[in-house]
Amino acid sequence: MGNEEPQTYKSYSYIVSHPDLLGGKLTIKGTRISVSHILECLAAGMTVADINESFETNFTQDVINEVLKAASEVTAEPAIAAVG
Repeated sequence: MGNEEPQTYKSYSYIVSHPDLLGGKLTIKGTRISVSHILECLAAGMTVADINESFETNFTQDVINEVLKAASEVTAEPAIAAVG
């Protein structure tokens, strides 16, 4: 990544991105754990405690809330162009 720091995504505190960090995926600040990976864990029924134990992290509920909010914003965009 050189000397460039990952950029904060929008006005989030815990979500960042950088082209050289996981191919530019949205990532949890200070980790190499993507937002999509956390979503997969939550979808599989993992709790915040389970995630923290599995990845040796100390994510708070605030981090998880930002993951969910970012996912909501990203998926709110139309997936396909309207057919005219």
